[in-house]
Amino acid sequence: MYGNKLENIRVAAIMTDGFEQVEFTSPRDALVSEGAVVHIVSPSQRLVRGMHHNRPGDQFEIDVPIDQANPEDYDAVLLPGGVANADKLRENESVQNFLRHINEQNKLIAVICHGPWTLISAGLVSGRRMTSYHTIKDDLINAGARWVDEAVVEDENFLSSRHPGDLPEFDKHLVDKLAQTQHAHAYRAGVEW
Repeated sequence: MYGNKLENIRVAAIMTDGFEQVEFTSPRDALVSEGAVVHIVSPSQRLVRGMHHNRPGDQFEIDVPIDQANPEDYDAVLLPGGVANADKLRENESVQNFLRHINEQNKLIAVICHGPWTLISAGLVSGRRMTSYHTIKDDLINAGARWVDEAVVEDENFLSSRHPGDLPEFDKHLVDKLAQTQHAHAYRAGVEW
């Protein structure tokens, strides 16, 4: 069922080769079905390849190179997991700066599985209550986060989940959280609901 709960909401899905494909496609489809626009923002030049755990997945065209992306153009960020993806993104200064800007604006950062590695390297997790794939629990704790083993964890502008099994709940929370943003947009613009 298609709706327009998220009309005018723009989400930057930041990823590169090796992202866990379903951790992008499932939330993307949930967002688009409610009227949001989702752009793939990447350090890659033209295409990124997903993974189905340890098997190659599909290729996706990027919409905006990270060096040309303006955080002001987006209401939220989606950070899919995937070990290779998160490991490459975490060392990219443009990705880190983009995330810091989004966080300073208190915009939603939705992250799943290994995605928090990128937030750790950007210096954004200290004091945050978060979850992740269980193997990076220690990384989050060592960076100052409070790690919990729950399907979906909300902490201010952060929304985190553990793995693909959490996607139904993660997708629902993501849409609901952005619907609040959409309502705030409409309120500021004087639109009646």
